[in-house]
Amino acid sequence: MHAFDVLGDPVRRRILELLADGEQASGAVTEVIRAEFGISQPAVSQHLKVLRDNGFATVRPDGARRLYAVDDTALREADAWLSRFRRFWTPHLDALGTEVARGRRQRRLAARDDDGSTG
Repeated sequence: MHAFDVLGDPVRRRILELLADGEQASGAVTEVIRAEFGISQPAVSQHLKVLRDNGFATVRPDGARRLYAVDDTALREADAWLSRFRRFWTPHLDALGTEVARGRRQRRLAARDDDGSTG
């Protein structure tokens, strides 16, 4: 399965978001996913298995619990594939960053002028 096939599923993307915050017990992941997507525990387990089998997540036993964490192997591969396309959005993001900084500076200067402050 290609990385983007794995990431194309909103449930798996959400699971990765949860795991990005740190290691999670499968029960905690299942609780959130069931509440948000209304799917069964076996379905959540299948999504966790797909993530694990495709290099997006790791699992380790901790007593009766299974703890999942992000495995960056497949994410690095997806990032490497995307790298050849960054030229399409990087200049736009850089320009946006410049405009945001310019707006902040203008607001700061306007606030200073309103306060009657000098530099």
